[in-house]
Amino acid sequence: MAVIASAPGKVLMTGGYLILERPNAGIVLSTNARFYAIVKPLYEEIKPESWAWAWTDVKLTSPQMSRETIYKLSLKHLTLQPVSSSASRNPFVEHAVQYAVAAAHAKLGKDKTDALQKILLQGLDITILGCNEFYSYRNQIELQGLPLTPESLALLPPFSSITFNAEESSGQKPEVAKTGLGSSAAMTTAVVASLLHYLGVVDLSSGKKVDADLDIVHMIAQTAHCIAQGKVGSGFDVSSAVYGSQRYVRFSPEVLSSAQGAVKGIPLEEVISDVLQAKWDHERKKFSLPPSMTLLLGEPGTGGSSTPSMVGAVKKWQKSDPQNSLETWRKLSEANSALELHLNALSGLAEKHSDAYKNVINRCSVLTSEKWVGGEDESSQAVIEALLGARNSMLGIRNHMRKMGEAAGIPIEPESQSELLDATMNMEGVLLAGVPGAGGFDAVFAVTLGASSDNVIRAWSSRNVLALLVREDPNGVSIENNDPRAKEITTAVSSIRIE
Repeated sequence: MAVIASAPGKVLMTGGYLILERPNAGIVLSTNARFYAIVKPLYEEIKPESWAWAWTDVKLTSPQMSRETIYKLSLKHLTLQPVSSSASRNPFVEHAVQYAVAAAHAKLGKDKTDALQKILLQGLDITILGCNEFYSYRNQIELQGLPLTPESLALLPPFSSITFNAEESSGQKPEVAKTGLGSSAAMTTAVVASLLHYLGVVDLSSGKKVDADLDIVHMIAQTAHCIAQGKVGSGFDVSSAVYGSQRYVRFSPEVLSSAQGAVKGIPLEEVISDVLQAKWDHERKKFSLPPSMTLLLGEPGTGGSSTPSMVGAVKKWQKSDPQNSLETWRKLSEANSALELHLNALSGLAEKHSDAYKNVINRCSVLTSEKWVGGEDESSQAVIEALLGARNSMLGIRNHMRKMGEAAGIPIEPESQSELLDATMNMEGVLLAGVPGAGGFDAVFAVTLGASSDNVIRAWSSRNVLALLVREDPNGVSIENNDPRAKEITTAVSSIRIE
C-alpha cells in the first residue's frame, strides 16, 4: 500500500536574518506549492532466507531530475550506501530515510521489532516530486514563445523537468534555478512524514492528525534537514512545512547537539531517541493573512540567490561592526513587530466589524494608497489606519534590509528589485511588496486587496516579471489519500536514467 505525503513551500514575509537568533520572530506563510513523497514496498514478498540478511534495498526516484538511485540500508546501523559509486546523491532524502527508520525503532519498541523488520525487508521504493512552483520555468515558456503569465505556467505538465542555471563565476547562483520557496525543507518533511506514516510511527490521516504526531515529524525533519545541510539553521522552513503558516521563533541550536554527535560514532537509534526527548524550545503561533488579501509571488528571472553565502556575509558584517549592526537589527525588529501588529489588528477588525472591513477593502482595492482615506465610521477608519500602518511598516522593513545589504556588501534588495517593488507598491490595491527571506534575486512578493491581484499580474508581465501560481495555504504536512495527480505521477516515472 503506497503512502503519499505532501508538505508545503514557504514565504518568509518578515524576519529575514533576524530569525536566525532567538528571541527574534518571523512571519512565515505556507503555500499551495507542495512537495510529494510516495513510499511503497520495493518487493511484493519477503524471501524466507532474507531474515538472515543485514541489509535491505532502498530505491529513490526523482523524475524531474531523471535520476534513480539504488541504496543498501543497513538494518543494524541504519546507514545508507549507494550501490554505485557514481550514483547521484541527495543528502536531504538520505538523512530523512535514516532518521525516520531510526525513529521507528526508537518509538515502536521491542515488541514491534519483527513487524518493522518485515516492512523494511520488503525494501523501500521512494519517489519525490516537487510542484513546478519551486523551480524556474521561464526559459521553457520563452522558448515556446508564450507570454510570461500564470496561464502559460499552467500549460506546463505537472512535475516538469528542472531547469539548471548556467555556470556563474560569482558563485551567487545555485545549480538549480529556484524560486525560493524552500524546496529542500518541504522535500525533507514530505519524505519523513511519508516514512513515519508508512512505518506506523504516526497517523497523519485526515481527521486523525494530532499535535504529538506532528511534533515527531517536526523533530525528525528538522534534524535530517540540519544535518544534511551541515549546519543548524533557524528551522522556520521545516516548521512551516509541518505545521503551516505561523509566527515562529527558532529553537536553541543545542537541541541538536546529540545529532551532530552522530557523525562521531554514536548509534543512530540512540541519537534519535535523544532528539525525540530533547527540550525543543521553539515557539510557534498560528498566523495567516487577514481576509480578502492575496499573496502573490513574482519571478524576475535572475535565477535565484545563494542564501548561505548571503547569511555568511551578514554574520561577517555583524562581527566587524557590532554597534551599527545591533542598531540596524533593533530597528528592523521593531518594524517587523509593527507589521505583525497591524496585520493582527486587521484580522481582528475583519472578525468584529466584517461589513465595515469588507467595504474598506473593496474600496481600497481599486485605489492607490494615498487615496485610502475617509472612513465613514470609527471601525472603517480603524481599518484604513491599520492598512496604512502595515504599509509604512513594510517600507521601514525594506529600508533597514537595504541598509544591511549595503553594509554587508550583498544585494539583499538589489536596485532592480527596489524599482520593481516601488512600482508594485504604487499600484492600486497593493498593501505590501518586498523580498522574502534573505532577499537577493529570488522571487518578490506582494499582498493585494480584494480583486486587485489580476491588475498586478498584468503589470508584472509587462515588466518581464512572471507571476507564479503560488498562493498562501495555511495548511502544513498532510497525507494524500486520493492524489488527483496519480496519472501524471505514473507518466512522469518513465524515461529514468539508472545510476
